[in-house]
Amino acid sequence: MRSTKFSYLAFFICLVYTGFCGFISDKQVYPRLGIVSGLTQDSLAYASGFKMIGESVPKILSPALTDDQFRANVIKIKAAKCKVLTCNLFYPASIKIAGPEVDEAKVLTYTETVLSRAQQAGIKFIVLGSSGARSIPADYNVIKAKSDFISLGKKLAQIAGKYKVTILLENLETTETNFITSLKSAAEIVREIDHPNFRLNADIFHMMREGESPNEIIEAGTLIAFSEVAEKQNRSLPGVMGDDFKPYLRALHKINYKGFIFMEGSIKNAAVEMPLAFKYLSAQIAEVYSEKKAD
Repeated sequence: MRSTKFSYLAFFICLVYTGFCGFISDKQVYPRLGIVSGLTQDSLAYASGFKMIGESVPKILSPALTDDQFRANVIKIKAAKCKVLTCNLFYPASIKIAGPEVDEAKVLTYTETVLSRAQQAGIKFIVLGSSGARSIPADYNVIKAKSDFISLGKKLAQIAGKYKVTILLENLETTETNFITSLKSAAEIVREIDHPNFRLNADIFHMMREGESPNEIIEAGTLIAFSEVAEKQNRSLPGVMGDDFKPYLRALHKINYKGFIFMEGSIKNAAVEMPLAFKYLSAQIAEVYSEKKAD
């Protein structure tokens, strides 16, 4: 019986490793794995098992890049072995998106360029973490900050819809910012913005650092369109310290989440840690997603 169970699990892990996440046609069973490693590590990411990578806005989409530099980036993106699916570091700290110093016209103009370029480059998701850009003064009215951010977010969502890109609001932690520091608070904002191109990135690393329950994933439900993960202590890739992500993965499984889970962590020895991380998290996903969902 034990041997049969092991074979069953191994079969599922094999499906994840090879990228065939379904039994028949393109019916998807598991979330798909990616890594925020950038184009410089594209070949190693691909050799490690990944089919998707994340880059950053400053490196490939920023308005600070000339048109020629951007076009050169598009050529690199199209030649990459892995699909460049997402970009992070959306807004620099100099472009405030929350608090009393928001220059809305500046924000919208910047956003228009970034998302237009994202569409041209075939990038589907832009992660909205931007800790410095969204931090507010310590004595600022949080209720006003939230209301103003929702109003701005609705305009950002319209631009995202225009370019067929999805903005993903990320829950950060209190060591990085003082505004939107839980999945629960991020979900409240996404729910108020109520737009298909402005969704939620459930960052499991930040949830663990803030001691946030996996149940918040269940509460957020279909607002979640993306997830990121790293190990709690040193933000290392899955498997380096051996963290157990299964409680959070079970919450994702419970809401029938079959989207993307990207690893975003510190990498000291990429040749060792990237293939280890792919296998390690694939095994935990396979174990959880082969379980019968609890009522």
